Amino acid sequence: MQQQETASGAPVIATCVAAWLLPGMGHLMLRRRWRGVLFMLVVTVMFALGILMDGELFRLERAQPLTFLAGLAEMGVGLLFFVVRWVSPLAGDVRSVTYEYGYTFCIVAGLLNMLIVLDAYDIATGRKK
Repeated sequence: MQQQETASGAPVIATCVAAWLLPGMGHLMLRRRWRGVLFMLVVTVMFALGILMDGELFRLERAQPLTFLAGLAEMGVGLLFFVVRWVSPLAGDVRSVTYEYGYTFCIVAGLLNMLIVLDAYDIATGRKK
């Protein structure tokens, strides 16, 4: 089976994985510099604000479906999630006034990056200009 390549020569799968690991990187690989930089800034700032607002990084607990889905959504930011989880495993303070805003920002940042990965895929496969 031959792997499909983008117009820039990078394999589509590698572009999508890069887009997930570092928000905006897929677009940078596809030579969409401004879009890539903008996505990188927006997702990173949104996730950072969520953490600064005492947002929680949810664990993947199968016994609690909503917590599981929230954790998957937050993992959408890629390496940022795992770095913050490693540096501060007990992030999030339920007693904080901004706790709910914080974890909402983290979840939305992850979901937004998932949409950005799909956009990079569409561009890489030629479905979108």
